[in-house]
Amino acid sequence: MRDLDFALALGLSVCGALGCSKGANPDKPSAAASPSLSAPSVSTPPSAVASASSAPASRTPEAPLNVFLLTIDSLRQDMPWAGYARSIAPNLSQLAEHSVVYPNAYSASSYTAKSVAALVSGHYPSTLYRDGLFFAKYSAANTFLAETLAAQGVRTIGFHAHLYFGKGKGIEQGFDEWRLVPGITFDAETDNNVTSDKMTALGMELLGDQKNSGRQFFAWAHYMDPHDQYNRHKESPDFGNKGRDRYDSEVFYTDLWVGKLLDWAKTQPWWKNTVLIVSADHGEAFGEHGMYKHAFEVWDVLTHVPLLISGPGIQPRRIDQRRSHIDIAPTILELMGRSLPADLPGKSLVSELRGQPPESHEPILIELTEDSHNPFRRALIAGDYKIIDFGHSQYQLYDIAHDPGELSDLAKQNKDELAHMRGLLDAKVRDLPVVEPYGGAKLHDGGTAHGPVGPGK
Repeated sequence: MRDLDFALALGLSVCGALGCSKGANPDKPSAAASPSLSAPSVSTPPSAVASASSAPASRTPEAPLNVFLLTIDSLRQDMPWAGYARSIAPNLSQLAEHSVVYPNAYSASSYTAKSVAALVSGHYPSTLYRDGLFFAKYSAANTFLAETLAAQGVRTIGFHAHLYFGKGKGIEQGFDEWRLVPGITFDAETDNNVTSDKMTALGMELLGDQKNSGRQFFAWAHYMDPHDQYNRHKESPDFGNKGRDRYDSEVFYTDLWVGKLLDWAKTQPWWKNTVLIVSADHGEAFGEHGMYKHAFEVWDVLTHVPLLISGPGIQPRRIDQRRSHIDIAPTILELMGRSLPADLPGKSLVSELRGQPPESHEPILIELTEDSHNPFRRALIAGDYKIIDFGHSQYQLYDIAHDPGELSDLAKQNKDELAHMRGLLDAKVRDLPVVEPYGGAKLHDGGTAHGPVGPGK
């Protein structure tokens, strides 16, 4: 297994592997195209999902619950169940009809190494002890969700499809089983591997272990294939040659194998006591703001992600209130009947999953912590507005209720709202135990990572 830090030291570009490109359009046809299948059908948004206000309260499950967290790399929010016209994810679309659907969910960051760490720790990236490299390593001083669960007797399982998830980055802390699909290679420019079929096979192996039938478990799987490069697949319809077309083919292929895993899971004895959470680490850009892929900025297209939650005691409906990945860790702990650390900044979603009226969790904070390649960015969403802090006292303001594409910066013409949003952002950040990165790496804006590796260190 090639060491990712070594790759960085050799000066390889990291924009493709887990990040984005700015201005470089990848919409050139791939040289190796698979034979096309029949033309894609057109889907309509599901109409059977009840509104948040009309859903009755559900009974709390009596048996201890397992939780299966399934994340898909680079999965945009505009999927078929959210109104996208192409039927690119029939299995997940069917799942949405039986889930609580959150159309306004946000990742904590726009880049994998920061967003997944927040997702499975319940802490904002800036508050985690981390080094200053693009492929961030996390100190053992951090406490991740799996560690909290394992300490309370829960079996913990993780399986993944990118070498970033290899042991040594810290996010594997607390997992009893931590596996990568076999045969994958690392390329700093892109992801050359096709792995959804292997992920499903590995998932069946790990989740089919008899140990999972007699013990409460938490499992986390991260599928990679929608990540660039966007491959064609013989199993997918031929949607066309543009980047979004080929991406849609990747989503269809991933959805196919996720569907196979979930169909198999439904035959297992533990399924009836398992809550499924499906989301993404971040979105993906196809020319919005002159960007392609992800990372480097915190635009909505990079941070607005799908979120579906289904399982025992959960009433299917749509909850339109904004939610953050920071809410997922406390939700998992409460679902599993485990104690919540007092320092988690998020709010559990369990009461609304069981039918209670949803409450506001705003403001929503999004971060891109500075590292060797990413600049500092921080954004906050509250009400109709979103503010982006670019550092060095540079801010932009958007009325996302009327300008969801974030095309018109209102910072100069609406100074009262800018001051209000700056106050909310300052108050939110003031309460965070922010730490600087460690390890000595040269940071994007010219500084050096000289922060602590742990409390008092």
